[in-house]
Amino acid sequence: MEIITGVERRRRWRAEEKLRILAELDEPGAMFNEVARRNDVSRGLLWQWRDARRRGRLAGNVAAFVPLRVVPELAEPASPTACPHADGETDDRIEIVLSDGTALRVTDRISTTALRRILAALRG
Repeated sequence: MEIITGVERRRRWRAEEKLRILAELDEPGAMFNEVARRNDVSRGLLWQWRDARRRGRLAGNVAAFVPLRVVPELAEPASPTACPHADGETDDRIEIVLSDGTALRVTDRISTTALRRILAALRG
């Protein structure tokens, strides 16, 4: 139990705490009301956190898995970004196709942070 004294009456939740609690909801058989009660948080706040996580506004340094499907090599698109370098080497590209058909091609040198921001913007 947490006792709040003084003027401040609202508890401040760190992103890591929010994500830990949301991870409990993702467990098989988790009951929404029980998770809320066990962590002393309102159900409405849990819904807000879930929405924020889904939209990419709530993220932490947590490893996450995304669905992946390996497909045969696709034909190179006819665009200047897919052309080989001046020295004849081609760079390795990763193509990500979202469920709505949006395709994203990035080099293998993109940072995880940049990729996470791009995907959050596309989902938003």
